[in-house]
Amino acid sequence: MDVTVFCGIDWAESHHDVALVDDAGQLLAKRRISDDAAGYRILLDLLADHGDTPEEPIPVAIETSRGLLVAALRTGKRPVYAINPLAAARYRDRHGVSRKKSDPGDALVLANILRTDMHAHRPLPDDSDQARAIAVLARAQQDAVWNRQQLVNQVRSLLREYYPAALDAFQGKQHGLARAEARAVLAAAPTPARAARMSLAQLRAALKRAGRQRGIDAEAERLREVFRDRDHARQPGAVEDAMGHQLTALIRQLEAACLAADELAEVVEAHFRQHPDAEIILSFPGLGAQLGARMLAEIGDDRNRFTNARGLKAYAGSAPITRASGKKRYVGRRFIKNNRLINAGFLWAFAALTASPGANAHYRRRRDKGDWHAQAQRHLFNRLIGQLYHCLHSKQLFDEEHAFTSCSADLTVAT
Repeated sequence: MDVTVFCGIDWAESHHDVALVDDAGQLLAKRRISDDAAGYRILLDLLADHGDTPEEPIPVAIETSRGLLVAALRTGKRPVYAINPLAAARYRDRHGVSRKKSDPGDALVLANILRTDMHAHRPLPDDSDQARAIAVLARAQQDAVWNRQQLVNQVRSLLREYYPAALDAFQGKQHGLARAEARAVLAAAPTPARAARMSLAQLRAALKRAGRQRGIDAEAERLREVFRDRDHARQPGAVEDAMGHQLTALIRQLEAACLAADELAEVVEAHFRQHPDAEIILSFPGLGAQLGARMLAEIGDDRNRFTNARGLKAYAGSAPITRASGKKRYVGRRFIKNNRLINAGFLWAFAALTASPGANAHYRRRRDKGDWHAQAQRHLFNRLIGQLYHCLHSKQLFDEEHAFTSCSADLTVAT
């Protein structure tokens, strides 16, 4: 299809500037539209007036991949190109060195990017609505987990200043201060003075409110001994009470963050297991419903998005990057990557060490060659994500024997 008209949109919060150019770079139309349904209709009518049809849609360049405007543009088969703002700024310098800038001018720059270099940019992937919904939920759950950990860190920092007994009581437990028991006890006793006065009955009641069903008496005894230990230093009474009010506020925020993370995790799992690719993704060692959903959210289900596994590895940041100039040559890790995908990848590689003998052998071999832990993990993730790409394209489940045939000797030792 020969494209003769190109559209660029400089988006903002309340309005958007639109520019259309032909294949010779001549400005055909420009318009400022509002950020509402009426504005979107004006935009679609403007595109239609210049030859936009369902069979031959006009491509659009914009500096974002989200929002209602992008959703309106993506109806049908219209290719939408999300241009990195830094790249757009470099293109702007091609048209003048005075550093002048305007919103209509930026829209024109974006349209000309497609006119001259559309082949060098990728349109937004044509993921299914189901995959896009999973992406929204998985990212929200990941954000909730990060928010929960941030609040836990704040609680820990505050407890170090006036309440070290609470750290001794819960830091060694699984999930630490994020445990429901820790939140319940700290809500009932936000200061060392109140904790020391708590009876066994009150401690047992707090543990029951947190959902504990076994070992309640023994745990209550342990907590009472920790809270009544006089070896800890104390703040003055007024300062301690003030910090107790601060802790109460943080515990309430932490309660909400834990609830949000847990509820979103349930919704993510329910949606993910309904996706056609879920069975293949879950067949990989180390991938459960949550990590699998995060992988699907970032990779998507548009099989034409990446031309080969190398493209996916570069997008994930697991493949190294080479910089060579003259006699200098540097091979190192990528800094421009999908941070959510690489974060999930490190968790996946770590979990695969105990779930897959081949993955463990691969990791140990990299360590023996001198890689430090993160390097070996990234190398393992690079291999696993290449295998995932192959399995998703060939519609087959993970097979341990075929996945790590090149290290059969290591597999023998590992098993």
